[in-house]
Amino acid sequence: MDRRVPHGADATSRGDGLGIIRRGATVNVAVRGGDDAIAAAVGVSGASLVAEDGERPVDVVVAVGDNAIRSVVADPPDAPVLHVTADGGRHHVARDELDGALATIATGDGTRETHPVVGVRREGTLLARAVRDVALVTAAPASISEYAIAAGGTDLSSVRADGVAVATPFGSDGYAAAAGGAVLEAGTGVAVVPIAPFSTAPARRVVDPNAGLELSVKREGAVALLVDGVRRDTVDAGANLRVDRVGSLDVVTPGIG
Repeated sequence: MDRRVPHGADATSRGDGLGIIRRGATVNVAVRGGDDAIAAAVGVSGASLVAEDGERPVDVVVAVGDNAIRSVVADPPDAPVLHVTADGGRHHVARDELDGALATIATGDGTRETHPVVGVRREGTLLARAVRDVALVTAAPASISEYAIAAGGTDLSSVRADGVAVATPFGSDGYAAAAGGAVLEAGTGVAVVPIAPFSTAPARRVVDPNAGLELSVKREGAVALLVDGVRRDTVDAGANLRVDRVGSLDVVTPGIG
């Protein structure tokens, strides 16, 4: 059964609304990117470790680290994802807290959120998909460029900066937060944050990913396109990129809200 919320719909469910607990049954957990320590944490929590492509139903997919969370964009799971990182975060669980998190989720005490997956297009061609963030950053050290930003067909601003980041709520506590952006709740939009801007009072905005966002490079000089932390392309002056919603990811976290 595909548990993903349909394209364009964001929602947050708590407690019994998680919809991942089969009454009287052990929670089945599949893991991407794990190791023996992660498998042990699943066992300590009282959950059962199962194969994602096996015969037993999967209730939660634990995605450990950056590569695993990137994999859910290319190969979306049917079950909601619990993202595990070294330190945890607003929408993530710290590695050493995984057993407690799974035990909490098994009781129905947690939050299930739907986050947008955004696509990056140039001249109509889809270059990549991101679940966390998209960034344009000057390729040369200590250099600056100029970026024009528009949303829903309306010009928002032009900014001189090292770069500009567009972050979903799921990724808003990462690169964008380090650049001064807000950490977003699910369903609030995507953050648009200048990186090391020349101005002392740059505009930081939250826009609707369904309406589409246009980013343009206005100065000469190579600019790197980073998608979920991976360099995917290099763009030059005159390049126009469109970022908009192309899908959704269900994420589960323990005891939020």
